Amino acid sequence: MPKQSTARRLLAYALVYKFRIIGALLILCCAVGAELGGPYITKTIIDQHLSKEAGELSSVLVLLAFYMGLLLLASISNFLQSYLLQSTALRIIKNMRMDLMQHIQRIPLRYFDNTPIGGVVSRIANDTEAIRDLFMSFMATFVVSFVQLLGIFTALFILDVKLALYCLLLPPLFAVIMIIHLKYSKGFISIMRARLSDMNAMINESIVVMPIIQAFRREKVTLQEFEVLNDERYVNQIKQFRVFALSSRNIVGTIGSLVTALVIWYFGRGALESAISFGVFYAFIDYLGRMFQPIIGIFDQLTNAQRAFVSADKVFAVMDMEGVEVEKANDTARPEGIVKFDNVSFAYKAGENVLNGISFEVRKGETVALVGHTGSGKSSIVNLLLGFYEPDQGKITIDGIDTASMSKQALRKHMGIVLQDPYLFAGDIKFNVSLHNENISIERVRSALRDVGAASFIEQLPGGYDEQVVERGSTLSAGQRQLISFARALAFDPSILILDEATASIDSETEGLIQEALKVVSEGRTTLVIAHRLSTIRDADQILVLHRGEIVERGNHDALMALEGRYYKMYQLQKGGAPSSMAASTVNPSTR
Repeated sequence: MPKQSTARRLLAYALVYKFRIIGALLILCCAVGAELGGPYITKTIIDQHLSKEAGELSSVLVLLAFYMGLLLLASISNFLQSYLLQSTALRIIKNMRMDLMQHIQRIPLRYFDNTPIGGVVSRIANDTEAIRDLFMSFMATFVVSFVQLLGIFTALFILDVKLALYCLLLPPLFAVIMIIHLKYSKGFISIMRARLSDMNAMINESIVVMPIIQAFRREKVTLQEFEVLNDERYVNQIKQFRVFALSSRNIVGTIGSLVTALVIWYFGRGALESAISFGVFYAFIDYLGRMFQPIIGIFDQLTNAQRAFVSADKVFAVMDMEGVEVEKANDTARPEGIVKFDNVSFAYKAGENVLNGISFEVRKGETVALVGHTGSGKSSIVNLLLGFYEPDQGKITIDGIDTASMSKQALRKHMGIVLQDPYLFAGDIKFNVSLHNENISIERVRSALRDVGAASFIEQLPGGYDEQVVERGSTLSAGQRQLISFARALAFDPSILILDEATASIDSETEGLIQEALKVVSEGRTTLVIAHRLSTIRDADQILVLHRGEIVERGNHDALMALEGRYYKMYQLQKGGAPSSMAASTVNPSTR
């Protein structure tokens, strides 16, 4: 069963620190033994000293000193066992969180295509934190409670065997109540965790697209959508609290009061018959009162335990996903950069091909441009080349070696990519160029930024190359971010360079600077360019025109213009000088 599997896997994480846990449990036993010795010492004082007409004061003082010593031992032991268990729980969760983060690096991109970012964040942050509560709170409470109950029943049997046997009926009764509690609250907790994940996903999405939300006045609609999720979580949390209130302190306290009343009646009758001593009566009531505290403690932590198991199911579901091991690529030889697609077909969803029979070759140092309308398959070709996905048919080779046989790290080591919307990390500018690569010195960073024309504006910043960049580089202009991303590609010195619509969002004035940077970066490298602005690829060695996942035209700029086909019409449209025949051809489905 999944629950058992989850429990075994959680146990496996705990067993890594089994000696620390065993040590904590041994100290815990000392603490419980010291605590439970108190009522028995009090019983001895009452029966053997205070009940006599002339009790020995020295014996009483010795017993009291022993009692104080036990309390001190219990206090020190409780601190030590609590520290050991809590610190061990933190280590367990640290390991689990790292395992989860490492596995996410191995998961294919298809998972992230269909999973909201907030959901992934919730797995790493919220769900592992809920599991931490299991190890820190429930595990400690459950073990402490079990040892306490074992010690209490041992003491009860020493005091009165017959009544202790009656008290043995209580644990099974409370176990049944706990099972009912777990059965009814599990569904509520599962919905609560699911809605929390949905809320995180929505919050993340809302923050990322906040300009769009405000521009299109979607604030109220977004708030209403969030309120639906928030209300559903609230309703299920209230239902879960009702179950908890009925089955925890309320019912345990009621049963405890009834049992205590029965014990008093039992001992009261025995006292009249002179069958027991007052000391035994006091000790039994004291131990009985202590019995219900650990049970209440377990009930109080049941919600945390259930939440932890639900979260653990979600975490392990991610960790069970098939992933590709991140391999080292230190010894990978630099390729010449001869890229070949041989009859490649690919679909993100089965039966819905986005590429059909794609074949082309890019020789060393050549620049090939991919053009076509949105959805024609340009980015899919790049995704396949980078190894983010595997082709369904055909093969892709670099220097004649099938990329499917190469590790992803070796495949990407000598590739560089510049995106349409370049991503800059939180950190300084020099970090965003070198990405902490040990082989890239600060001199190389400065040289790369200077070569692409970025040094002029960087040196005017207050911090220069140490200027801090906020997440996504929102404090810099689009052109400045793009130049830094070009410098990053140049610093890594790839043999294959991929430019994914790198000039699509740049203004005309900045475009000239970007074009110069592009020439610097692509010089001597095999370059694939995805372009919307056809004016930027006039000098490409080969232009591939894609339409509905197929290459419908290929050649250099002059050859394609002479052909007067799809590329010619696209170019004329962008120049604003479409021929008169264009109007007729655009309504013809065969030319779309």
